[in-house]
Amino acid sequence: MELAHSLLLNEEAYKQLGEFQKAEFIFEWLQFLEKLLPVTSRADIRENQKKLVEQLTSLLNNSPGPPTRRLVAKNLAVLYSTGDTFLVYQTIDKCNELIRSKDDSPSYLPTKLAAVVCLGYLYKKLGRILGNSFTDTVGNVLKAMKNAESQGRYEIMLSLQNILNGLGAAAIPCHRDIYKAARSCLTDRSMAVRCAAAKCLLELQNEAVFMWSTDLDSVVTLCFKSFEGSNYDVRLAVSKLLGTVLARALTSKQTTASTRHNFHRISLEEVMELLGTGFLRGSCGFLRASGDMLKGTSSVSRDVRVGVTQAYVVFVSTLGAQWLERNFSAFLSHTLYLVSQSHTKAIQSQMDAVGCRHCVSFILRATVGGLLGEKAQIAAAKEICQAIWKLKKVADGAVNDSNLETKNSTTDVTASQHVLVCALQELGSLIHGLGTTAAPLLQDSSTGVLEAVISVILHPSISVRLTAAWCLRCIAVALPSCVSLLLDRCVERLTTLKSSPEAVTGYSFAVAALLGAVKHCPLGIPHGKGKVIMTVAEDLLCSASQNSRISLQRTQAGWLLIAALMTLGPAVVQHHLPRMLLLWKCIFPSSPKDLETEKTRGDSFTWQVTLEGRAGALCAIKSFVSHCAGLLTDEVVQRLLPPLPSAVDLLTQLSSINKSYGNSLKTPSTVYRHKFYELLAVLPPKTYEGSFWAVLKELVADLTVPDSQIDTSTFLLPPLCHENDLLLLGPLLQETDHRFIEEQLLLGNSIAGGSLEYDPYSIYEKVAKGDSVPKPLPPVLSVISAATRLFGVMFSHVAESHRLQVLEQLLNSVKQTKGSRQQIVQLNVVSAFSTSLKHLANCKGSLGPEEVRRSALTLVMGALESNNPLLRCAAAECLARLAQVVSDTAFTAGLAQVSFDKLKSARDVVSRTGHSLALGCLHRYLGGIGSTQHLNACVGILYTLSQDSTSPDVQAWALHSLSLIVDLAGPLYHVHVEPTLSLVLMLLLTVPPAYTEVHQSLGRCLNALITTLGPELQGSSTTVSALRTSCLLGCAVMQDNPDCLVQAQAISCLQQLHMFAPRHVNLSSLVSCICVNLCSSYLLLRRAVVSCLCQLVQREAAEVSEYAVALVKENREDFTPDVNIREIGLEGALLSLLDKELDQRLCQDIKETLIHMLTSMAVEKLSFWLKLCKDVLAASSDFNTVVSIDTTQEEETAKVDDASILTSNSDERFHPFSNPRWSTRVFAAECVCKIISQCENAGSAHFDITLAQERKQRDSRDDFLVLHLADLIRMAFMAATDHSDQLRLSGLQTLQIVVRKFAAVPEPEFPGHVILEQFQANVGAALRPAFAPETPPDVTAKACQVCSAWIASGVVSDLNDLRRVHQLLVSSLLKVQAGKEAPSQQYNESTSTMEILAVLKAWAEVYIVAVEKQKNQSDAHNHCFKIGNSAEENYRDVTSSASGLLDLVQADLGTLSKLWLAALQDFALLTLPSEYASQLPAEGGTFYTAETIENARPHYYNSWALILYATALWLTSTGFIVVDPDEGVTNLSRPVTPTTMCQDSSTRPLVKSPEDVNTDRFHLILGISVEFLCSPRSDAAMENIIACLRALHALFDVPWPRSKIGGDQELGVELLNVLHRLILTRESPDIQLAALEVVQLILFAAQEHVKEKRRSAEVDDGAAEKETLPEFGEGKDTGGLIPGKSLVFATLELCVCILVRQLPQLNPKLTCSPAVQSGKHLLLSEDGSRLVAAALIILSDVPAICSPEGSISVLPTILYLIIGVLKETAVKLQDGQLPLTVAASLQALKGLLSSPMARAEKSRTAWTDLLRSALVTVLDCWDRVDGLLQECDEVSLLTAITVFIMSTSPEVTTVECLQKHCIEKFKITLDSKDPLVQCKCYQLLHSIFQHPNKTVSYPYIHSLSPSIVRKLQETEKAKPENAAELQVIQEGIKVVTALTATAEEEHRAHLVAGLLPILISFLLDENALVSATNSAKSLHEFALQNLMQIGPQYSLVFKKLMAASPTMKARLESAVKGNQESIKAKTAKHAKNPGKSSSIQLKTNFL
Repeated sequence: MELAHSLLLNEEAYKQLGEFQKAEFIFEWLQFLEKLLPVTSRADIRENQKKLVEQLTSLLNNSPGPPTRRLVAKNLAVLYSTGDTFLVYQTIDKCNELIRSKDDSPSYLPTKLAAVVCLGYLYKKLGRILGNSFTDTVGNVLKAMKNAESQGRYEIMLSLQNILNGLGAAAIPCHRDIYKAARSCLTDRSMAVRCAAAKCLLELQNEAVFMWSTDLDSVVTLCFKSFEGSNYDVRLAVSKLLGTVLARALTSKQTTASTRHNFHRISLEEVMELLGTGFLRGSCGFLRASGDMLKGTSSVSRDVRVGVTQAYVVFVSTLGAQWLERNFSAFLSHTLYLVSQSHTKAIQSQMDAVGCRHCVSFILRATVGGLLGEKAQIAAAKEICQAIWKLKKVADGAVNDSNLETKNSTTDVTASQHVLVCALQELGSLIHGLGTTAAPLLQDSSTGVLEAVISVILHPSISVRLTAAWCLRCIAVALPSCVSLLLDRCVERLTTLKSSPEAVTGYSFAVAALLGAVKHCPLGIPHGKGKVIMTVAEDLLCSASQNSRISLQRTQAGWLLIAALMTLGPAVVQHHLPRMLLLWKCIFPSSPKDLETEKTRGDSFTWQVTLEGRAGALCAIKSFVSHCAGLLTDEVVQRLLPPLPSAVDLLTQLSSINKSYGNSLKTPSTVYRHKFYELLAVLPPKTYEGSFWAVLKELVADLTVPDSQIDTSTFLLPPLCHENDLLLLGPLLQETDHRFIEEQLLLGNSIAGGSLEYDPYSIYEKVAKGDSVPKPLPPVLSVISAATRLFGVMFSHVAESHRLQVLEQLLNSVKQTKGSRQQIVQLNVVSAFSTSLKHLANCKGSLGPEEVRRSALTLVMGALESNNPLLRCAAAECLARLAQVVSDTAFTAGLAQVSFDKLKSARDVVSRTGHSLALGCLHRYLGGIGSTQHLNACVGILYTLSQDSTSPDVQAWALHSLSLIVDLAGPLYHVHVEPTLSLVLMLLLTVPPAYTEVHQSLGRCLNALITTLGPELQGSSTTVSALRTSCLLGCAVMQDNPDCLVQAQAISCLQQLHMFAPRHVNLSSLVSCICVNLCSSYLLLRRAVVSCLCQLVQREAAEVSEYAVALVKENREDFTPDVNIREIGLEGALLSLLDKELDQRLCQDIKETLIHMLTSMAVEKLSFWLKLCKDVLAASSDFNTVVSIDTTQEEETAKVDDASILTSNSDERFHPFSNPRWSTRVFAAECVCKIISQCENAGSAHFDITLAQERKQRDSRDDFLVLHLADLIRMAFMAATDHSDQLRLSGLQTLQIVVRKFAAVPEPEFPGHVILEQFQANVGAALRPAFAPETPPDVTAKACQVCSAWIASGVVSDLNDLRRVHQLLVSSLLKVQAGKEAPSQQYNESTSTMEILAVLKAWAEVYIVAVEKQKNQSDAHNHCFKIGNSAEENYRDVTSSASGLLDLVQADLGTLSKLWLAALQDFALLTLPSEYASQLPAEGGTFYTAETIENARPHYYNSWALILYATALWLTSTGFIVVDPDEGVTNLSRPVTPTTMCQDSSTRPLVKSPEDVNTDRFHLILGISVEFLCSPRSDAAMENIIACLRALHALFDVPWPRSKIGGDQELGVELLNVLHRLILTRESPDIQLAALEVVQLILFAAQEHVKEKRRSAEVDDGAAEKETLPEFGEGKDTGGLIPGKSLVFATLELCVCILVRQLPQLNPKLTCSPAVQSGKHLLLSEDGSRLVAAALIILSDVPAICSPEGSISVLPTILYLIIGVLKETAVKLQDGQLPLTVAASLQALKGLLSSPMARAEKSRTAWTDLLRSALVTVLDCWDRVDGLLQECDEVSLLTAITVFIMSTSPEVTTVECLQKHCIEKFKITLDSKDPLVQCKCYQLLHSIFQHPNKTVSYPYIHSLSPSIVRKLQETEKAKPENAAELQVIQEGIKVVTALTATAEEEHRAHLVAGLLPILISFLLDENALVSATNSAKSLHEFALQNLMQIGPQYSLVFKKLMAASPTMKARLESAVKGNQESIKAKTAKHAKNPGKSSSIQLKTNFL
């Protein structure tokens, strides 16, 4: 294929290829040429032009396929436009000649078509350059059309479209001829030709004025005709034409004089009239009565009506949103007029009415819902309201005149019913879409929305009443605050008007609808409402029999209310369960005998009431089972069962009852069946086993003798077919934007779709996906679908013996019927059987013996050859499921064989399509049917079928089946990949574009092949690259296909290719294709585009975004996206698409794409993203509010700036987003939060203004978040103060994040202040509205979090400024105190729990921060005293703010502490296990009610931890000193504890003692903490665990609770075990450290306790009998520790856990294993080191709580661990510092060694032995195996030895062998080469030499001092090079000096005599001093100082020495002189300090 990449066709390579490869090669070359020509230089093109033209025109004769001919044409056009143009006439003549040719053979056809296409593209590209030649060409082409077949007509139409496009106004002479030709094609029998003609006419109307002036009427009529018998594509194309022409006619300005005379401007009314005629009368014309009228086919055909409906939408969309806003009332009245019954012709039947209503609803939804922004939608809603009021007046008038017995009154009422239904539905949908932004609309009393809707509830027509109820439901979902009020209102009307039939049904519908809305309102309704409704329902049911006039309505209403009540869920229903079960029991006769007597008694009316009632009861129980599964205990199921047998009896008797009482019972009995089947389908089959056979008989009868002769396939079968197979059946079953109206055409003629009035019970159910209103089908049909579902369940549960009978019965019934009826029965039977196979497969059941299989097979095979394609599709699926259930390879092979044989012999389309799909489906369920020979056979047959060009259907089905096999055969298919790929390519290149279904199947095949090849596509071998090229070729062909669904396939194939071989997909062209199709009118194409985009941006977001913008800037003519990418980039385009798109799935994908783009690019393109979000958020907020707030800013500059920004915003042009919906704005606010978190990961500069400004100056392209802080605050503010509650929540969330992230950023211009401080006015203003009384509780709760975050952040230090926000919290606290006396509720009680707890949590957070700040400051204060007074002022300033914050809280602390304790008490009750449920207080806790306990739980879980911590802090701050318990209760109206509830103070129980109150509180906090820490849920937040541990820490910080835990050992042990478990399960170091801090306090408590006991024992016993003191502490006299009861043991366990986790080598079990023997040292992380250090300190405290014997038993463990840590972590660090762990282990060692137990008489000897062993262990650390010594840090080990020597009693270390060993170590270390080590060694020896006990120090002095002196003498020769060596010498001299001081008199002289020469040798003379190094100078000064000290001390020795050595003396004297001179010089400079020089003189004067 690479050979094809040249400018001229490589003819040698071309000739060597086979026939098919040639086509591929040519296509590849043409594709390459298309990319090459635009970028080739003109000269090159001219050079090769002649040859190129020859090659291209010769291709025309080669009968090229459709894609090839298009490319030849495009290339020729480009060639002439860039090269020389004069040759073009030859080409045009050549083409015309080919077209004129008389050869009509099929083989010549492609050449003719190619010539036609070629002409089109030449004229399109070159246009007017071609002068007048076009008249001949057009004439020639039109002549050819007369006898062309459909492909020819199709291509000619498209070619004419291109010619018109290129010529523009120049083509006027031909307009009429083209118009005539296109007219005939617009009603062509080929659908593709109709589409092409519509496109041609659409192009024509741009210039042909007559189309929208004089000939407008005939164009409109023509379009109506074209809609007849059309398919979806035609309707789309023609409606576009019709809508555009009419819009053009309306808006045109007449120009030419010729048309002015006979034409007047057409008005909107007339345009509407034209469209309306089509809608109401169809295509039968309106100017002359045509033959259709006479034939009597006057009802409008559905496809015309649907087409016209789409044209309405196109018409309005073309005119645009602003036009619609201006003309909305006219448009509305016209659309509603379409369904008014003044046209009895249009609405002859209920079905017609339903169809028309769907159409009108669609028009309104697509225009009002799709085009208008929120403000305009509110205006539209007002208009609709006006319309409803008008209709209401008409209806009222009619009802009032009814006494005049006029006939027209009834028609008036019914006339308005459909209009009202449409108006109410649109009003509901509008408000539902607006959400809480519709609040102002409902508050506007002049419109009276609610009044209008409620007034229509009493309308005589049931459908109006139902729709009004539905509309209320929509309002309730949009505005949750209305639900309660509306419910109250409707219930109240229902009870007052219960004697009016309309009111009873109307208001019961309304109540049911509102109850259905509750599950969509997270805030719920008050619990008591359930009780009210149950009472009303019972009342209606009981009073039904009192008045026969309304007994029917009351029965229905009663059960409807009960059924709707069930949707509120178990929490509400459980209280009403007994009453409901009683009603259920009473509605059915208790025995068969009663049923018999019933039958004999009633008349048709009573039976109607009875059946209605029973159907209602069945429905209520079904609702109960579906919504309250939690209550279905065995006991309840037992109570549900008794009425079932009698319900079954009634079912079997229905037919006889119908016979007796005539037709009036037909509907009620059908409804009864339907509801009964539905109930049985949700009950467990075990419950009605006894009735199986009876019910099955009825089901079989329903399926085989249906009441209706309606083809039910379209709603029964699609769920049973696989969604991919449905694509075969054309666009009807696919999801499209017009699905809502297209469904009518799907459902066949006798049924137009569902509607609410068919089943009022659906009003409270959830709506099916994609519908705005429930659309239940008529009972006759819904009973069949219920029967098939139930059959599926029951068949899989009946015995296998029965199955055969059932199947045979079904087979017989199919055989016995004939014709269309047979097909209906077959349909029902297959769908029922297929459902049962689905169930069997799910429960892994078997079908049964051979006979059952045979019958089943016969059943399915019959359907597989049915004429109905949908049934064939379902049968193929059914066959595969049958094979899956039987799961026997022989059976499966048999099935495949049957299909093979059939396909070989059969010639008819039906069996060929059915059986080929069957083969594919078999693969789907059995993956590859096992053997390869089967696969080969399948593939072979399908290859053949897919090339059957006589029937596109067979091709499409065979290829689809092939795609399934490719997909599912997996690796087995690899052998077939190449042939399949070439087959697919060949077909793509040859199948005519009109056969879209074949192309779509080809696309699926290609997709499957790409998936099969998978990552292999990246390979570089020749075969792989050939395959890859073929795949890319296939994609290119499909991209060029005119059908949108094929383009969608192409895009998803490219998406797959991009996933597997990203380098080989041309991203630029793919992105251009994506951008062009973003706004396609085909939903599936848009979905494909976005899903592909979503994948691309995960990998290459930046490239994709850049390509999109670059493509727009290039301005290529083939790239004209409908979205504004130029200004707002691809991201902005996606955002605006998100705003307009109505399809949920697509919206989700767009959001995902945007989030991927944001994640990868937000940091680089920060300003761009923030501007996008800001534009979306600012586009709708009311500007005046923002400005008014900004004027409160302190700084003038900011004010001016803000105001100017805001006013400029209101200018329309700057706004890329006009009025975005609230959901888009919420998404934008979420994006802002994501941007912040992205920046957080990107680096600290985003949150540091000084750094950001510096880097911005360095490189202006850099951008940092902190520079946009004002924008972030403004966006959060705009969102937080919006009308939409959702947006307010997002805004507050954003604000909270901004406050948290930027709180600590300092303001560089004002030191001591932070950058956020300037925005405090905005923050206050954003929070204030959230505390207004009418704000929903969830918004207030969120605002409380923001308040506490703001106060706690410490941004504002001035208390007066803080008060604004603080005041908001105070006000909400007052609200909490008002508590239960608050006015009646709108929401569920649990919402007040949520709000109260949010307030308490917010206060808790503020209090915690205040306390922590004060603590930090008191630490800082103490620190200040150490430093001195310089920091004092600064400190005072800060303290004031912290103590001030604490003062702010202090005022309310009394109240708060009580509320906190109450909340904790509630929480403690709620965490009790379920078995204690009986002990909970009956009326609930302080803040929750017993009924809403489940809903309240999450709110407690959310806030308890901070409240607990705050309470603990408060208790410790009071030191547990209790205030008088009565104080403060009086002003707190809410009772604080359940005990004080409902009791007067006089009868209150005795006041508890302070000790008891304290103990209660202590145990409350401890209990909650332990309960939580025992088993924190895996999702428990880190903050909760840490808060809980900190609360415990605070608790044990004061003596009283410590005494409680110290004195109660079991409690201590339990706490330690809980903490141990926590440490085991949580990895977080913060949690582990916090836990260790608590452990330390528990241990401290135990120590205090032991000390106290010892002290009191000593005091009691007096000093006399000291020996007999009982042993305190653990281990008593025996030293034994009992695991589980011992505090020491628990502590050790916990510490070992921490240590072994960080240092696994400490585990003795592990140390033997080879894994750990490496001996490598671990460098722990900082957190790890802190944990180990904390554990060691705890270990060293353990002996203090043991008895002497106990201490002996734990000492070995503790020593092992401490020394182990020392050994493992003693590593040299660069700077000579000790690692944290080493320092800790040395400290722990010191603490341990100096423990009193080491000296206590009972334990002394044992301790001494153990400590000696420990010392040996330390000494052994040096003798590590095979030279690993260098790693160990000698300093740490020496320090450890020194600690032993210094801290233990002498008897431990003075043992000779140990002492020798230690001295040896010091010797080795003294010789170390490392100056740092030497230095440390000297320091340690210094301390040993000074040990008070001579037995310890002398041996060291004797052994080591000579070598020290020797080393110092050596340094005379080697002077120190650097500071380290200098320090060594200094330390050495200090040691010797110290020795001299401690030595006895007689030895002192020797020492001094040794030391002085050394010191003097360090002195330098004056000359040397000048040139000496720094270290030499320092040494000189040090030596001089020492000499001056030693001289006077030992003057005798000194003088002797000086006398003996004159050189030394001279040296010393010169040094002293030099020193004095330098001092003099200094003194001269600063003559302030005369004392110094004199003092030195005195000192030196000792010679």
